[in-house]
Amino acid sequence: MNVKGYRIQRCPFSLKGGTKMDIAFITTLFTIGFIGAFISGMIGIGGAVINYPMLLYIPSLVGVMSLTAHEVSGIGAIQVFFATLGGVWAYRKSGLLNKALIIYMGSSILLGSVLGSYFSHYISEKGINFIYGILAILAVILMLIPKKGQEHSEDKEVIFNKWLASSLAFIIGGVSSVLGAGGAFILVPFMLSILNIPVRITVASSLAITFLSSIGATVGKVITGQVLFVPALVLMIASLIASPIGASVGQKVNTKFLQWVLAQLIGATAIKIWLELL
Repeated sequence: MNVKGYRIQRCPFSLKGGTKMDIAFITTLFTIGFIGAFISGMIGIGGAVINYPMLLYIPSLVGVMSLTAHEVSGIGAIQVFFATLGGVWAYRKSGLLNKALIIYMGSSILLGSVLGSYFSHYISEKGINFIYGILAILAVILMLIPKKGQEHSEDKEVIFNKWLASSLAFIIGGVSSVLGAGGAFILVPFMLSILNIPVRITVASSLAITFLSSIGATVGKVITGQVLFVPALVLMIASLIASPIGASVGQKVNTKFLQWVLAQLIGATAIKIWLELL
């Protein structure tokens, strides 16, 4: 596959002619997908912020296969779709899915993600990594900003600036979909710090919003030929298993701990990607 002059060497799964699948590569992909999806469900992110660097570096590190940035972003889009679907399913009866947030932010992020993922095939691999690095740093900064400390209350209405929420969602969807990401790793800090949404509602609702974003990202990546379907299928299976488990754990974990875990994970991935770029 050629992407703006860049030759992308496909892994054996994408070749025709009955090439035998490598069990070590399948196991590696499944493990990465399981870890990413578990974190996705627990913290309320799509998993791409974790899976992107793991898929980019771990397979080649353990000597099973190497994937390009475009291949990783395409596979990631499929993984995020199923990871967030599993997470939303787990939260469906929790009462934490805020319909207004999902409608306003979900519709905007869907439109932005379709556009961003479609035009991503014009961006070089280094450019994709650069975008990841910028978004990861921004997410860490937002997570370090002191929060107003809202906690969820059953009888308290969630009030937010609808135009601001929609605008932020559109921008986040457009930029993050370049990575095949749903945008939750940057969406969650924005919802907590700028929109001042209670933590548990943010975690649950961001999964639904990211699910809509992943639909747009998947469509754009598939149309432009950036998806390797068999590796994506492996991650899909892992996601459907691990995401509901993570979501169940997330409903029982202290909210401050959830924020701390999210900040640590994003910070670690930001450092890793910038070490590669510099």
